[in-house]
Amino acid sequence: MGNLLSSLSKTVHVSLAIAVLLFLGLFYQNDGFSFDALFWSWFARFVHVAVGIMWIGLLWYFNFVQIPNMARIPDEQKPAIGKVIAPAALFYFRWGAAFTVLSGLALAGLNGYLHDAMTLSIGSGIPKHTAIGIGMWLGLIMAFNVWFVIWPNQKRALGIVECEPDLKAKSARTAMLFSRTNTLLSIPMLLTMVAAQNLY
Repeated sequence: MGNLLSSLSKTVHVSLAIAVLLFLGLFYQNDGFSFDALFWSWFARFVHVAVGIMWIGLLWYFNFVQIPNMARIPDEQKPAIGKVIAPAALFYFRWGAAFTVLSGLALAGLNGYLHDAMTLSIGSGIPKHTAIGIGMWLGLIMAFNVWFVIWPNQKRALGIVECEPDLKAKSARTAMLFSRTNTLLSIPMLLTMVAAQNLY
């Protein structure tokens, strides 16, 4: 286990080093660039995409890989999922959701469309802002579900928080239903965000 964690840590460090070298190469190839609103908008978008992939990737892992295959895992092996893998995945899942929302709001603010998008551009009628606004609201609903419904119920379902067996079973079902709801909302959310960037 220690070797695996050490290997992962090295992989992350090498990946960051490559990203920094690429950034410096692009910086000097362009004779530098100002650390202005355009730069910070780019940086916010990079963070937004990176943490968004972490969040939605784990959402899809839970719903397309883990949950459908749990019945095929022998009973003696299931505790490893509940005690080790699921809590670790849920850590990155909920913080990925939080940073996706925060970086998305920062990006919208830096690019000057935060208010118009959050009001679905009802006043100005800009289709691009309507599209991104729908995506932002879907993301906010999903993040709310993660932090205030899925995570509290998963803590009971996984035994992180002690409770009666009946409540534990009910919590597991609630967490699964809201996770499925987020999966349902995830594709429309991604569609509106990609549409806002490419159709207008």
